[in-house]
Amino acid sequence: MGTSVQVTPLCGVYNENPLSYLVSIDGFNFLVDCGWNDLFDPALLEPLSRVASKIDAVLLSYPDTLHLGALPYAMSHLGLSAPIYSTEPVFRLGLLTMYDQYLSRKAVSDFDLFTLDDVDSAFLSITRLTYSQNHHLSGKGEGIVIAPHVAGHLLGGTVWKITKDGEDVVYAVDFNHRKERHLNGIVAESFVRPAVLITEAYNALSNQPHRAQRDREFLEKIVRTLEGGGNVLLPVDTAGRALELILILEEFWAQRNLGYDIFFLTYVASSTIDYVKSFLEWMGDSIAKSFETSRNNAFQLKRVKLLINKMDLDNAPIGPKVVLASMASLEAGFSHDIFVEWASDVRNLVLFTERGQFGTLARMLQANPPPKAVKVTMSKRVPLVGDELVAYEEEQKRLKKEEELKASLLKQEESRASHGVDNTSSDPMVIDTTNSNAPPDVAGSHGGGYRDILFDGFVPPSTSVAPMFPFYENNTEWDDFGEVVNPDDYVVKDEDMNQTALHVGGDIDGKLDEAAASFILDTKPSKVVSNELTVQVKCSLIYIDFEGRSDGRSIKSIIARVAPLKLVLVHGSAEATEHLKQHCLKHICAHVYAPQIEETVDVTSDLCAYKVQLSEQLMSNVLFKKLGEYEVAWIDAVAGKTENHDMLSLLPTVSTPPPRHKSVLVGDLKMADLKQFLASKGVQVEFAGGGSLRCGEYVTLRKVGVAGQKGGGSGIQQIVIEGPLCEDYYKIREHLYSQFYLL
Repeated sequence: MGTSVQVTPLCGVYNENPLSYLVSIDGFNFLVDCGWNDLFDPALLEPLSRVASKIDAVLLSYPDTLHLGALPYAMSHLGLSAPIYSTEPVFRLGLLTMYDQYLSRKAVSDFDLFTLDDVDSAFLSITRLTYSQNHHLSGKGEGIVIAPHVAGHLLGGTVWKITKDGEDVVYAVDFNHRKERHLNGIVAESFVRPAVLITEAYNALSNQPHRAQRDREFLEKIVRTLEGGGNVLLPVDTAGRALELILILEEFWAQRNLGYDIFFLTYVASSTIDYVKSFLEWMGDSIAKSFETSRNNAFQLKRVKLLINKMDLDNAPIGPKVVLASMASLEAGFSHDIFVEWASDVRNLVLFTERGQFGTLARMLQANPPPKAVKVTMSKRVPLVGDELVAYEEEQKRLKKEEELKASLLKQEESRASHGVDNTSSDPMVIDTTNSNAPPDVAGSHGGGYRDILFDGFVPPSTSVAPMFPFYENNTEWDDFGEVVNPDDYVVKDEDMNQTALHVGGDIDGKLDEAAASFILDTKPSKVVSNELTVQVKCSLIYIDFEGRSDGRSIKSIIARVAPLKLVLVHGSAEATEHLKQHCLKHICAHVYAPQIEETVDVTSDLCAYKVQLSEQLMSNVLFKKLGEYEVAWIDAVAGKTENHDMLSLLPTVSTPPPRHKSVLVGDLKMADLKQFLASKGVQVEFAGGGSLRCGEYVTLRKVGVAGQKGGGSGIQQIVIEGPLCEDYYKIREHLYSQFYLL
């Protein structure tokens, strides 16, 4: 039997809810993504709460709320305590996303689902990996290897490949095959023929226009609004797709030399861009190459101004402007307040670049037709004054006294426990001050209790610690140069540095965005004041897809190229999921599953895998040949057991010498590469019909795959040489052989 694999969705199937899935591999439980939405509804996490304590490892794929938003809450309230793995950008930008989420809500409500300490604690548990890095798990996960691969969509975005006993389980959601200004696309060739592919149907029914057409429409809408005297609001995420939009605007403003202001407004805007500047190696080839050749950092912004406080936006010069503000859902954050202010002006534009989360204000405004009026709640935090302030201070004093009393009682209980029941009668050093006959000067004015008193000539009891006064013996060592010091005492530990960075907003240099710092450090008593408003929506509302996900046609093509043995579909509307399921059943894979919430599907491979060892007798007669970085050999053996080992061993055949095998040419040759190679050898070569190569006047080369391979997998292929047995035939065959390894 193959490696046992079960998949159980905890959230995010047959709808657009956050992503969270349980993947069990031979009893080892992975939580793949731990998402929440901008409504922060605890009911969504009920399935997760039932299995959180059983999770052995967590894999995070993107630094946005939909993929990691529930992590702080799950670790502080649901009992999740497993190690977490992600890439460096997902770790850093995900941290900033959660800081922005918390600060946005704390500014307008008594948000108490998690604290900044919960965020810090959760993210300190993350182990960071680089792309294509194989990480071998230990303990219960012995034999399992995990590796992150490029996914596109967001900076640091990950396709996870989990390998056990040679079988791959691939988790690929929200990926993007297109190259963008700051990101490379997914490399589907990295995941050929996995045992299980878990992927999403979110865009299965959508088709996207060409990138140039989309960008042109986007910029035209913005410029037309600005020229008409209006403002443009782009509700964006904290540190995800906003980066692509910033580069588009920065580049276009520089080309046209436009004078309109562009602002990027979040609580962590400057920290976000500071981090992104240091993540160039995680970005697209063009950005990395530009920095290598000219030291030009694409995120050294000259046109886009970073703001961390709405007051700075209010004080900006009067005139048309573009503002990218969080949150994209319009449920909270600066974008919510700006929308309320700008919605009633017909000259303004609210430009959505992603579909709003279900049930949010953004999704409501994206309806067709959009509403002409919406009810919103405007909230703000104001300091307490007058009687409210007096009542608050009295309550704080009362709570402080209660805490002091509890601490005093606890200390007395500990003292009694340390001395035992009979210590007062037998130990002359301990005086029971509760005795009514005790001298008043001994009992003191502070009431009863136990006290340690040292009398000269007596030995202190073993339970006493510094009974007279704290005294520590000086064991300092000295040499010819002075006092001997331990250098380790002066080294700042990595975890301490990380903790410091986390508590100051994640900034490498220990700097926190000014607005965020003042909000966190502001201890003035305050309250939240709210009022309901009806906003007349007279501004323009436009949606242009900048989500950075592959569309339906591309998803189908990529799944066909990956050609999984079994396929699990998640995250998409019921209609999109069913459409993609039927397509894959018909054209790609015979085993396609689309489970419901908490429905476990067994996708264990039908293949059988056995662990064997190569015996010394066999290895002594094997001839290895170099194959790139590896050595390969053809062996003929029989399986059996040796005397000293219970594991199966491959032993040499005991009968007559094994029959000779046919020569095998090993390698993967592309016809385009072969054409270029033959041309360099002086052969006249050109492509003919059907992808074949016409070599010289008589010889033709064709690549032929094994027929009947569903999904177009990379099975055995042949290159057929057609033509008369002439000098050109043998010369071309020799050139062809030189491109392979003969085994």
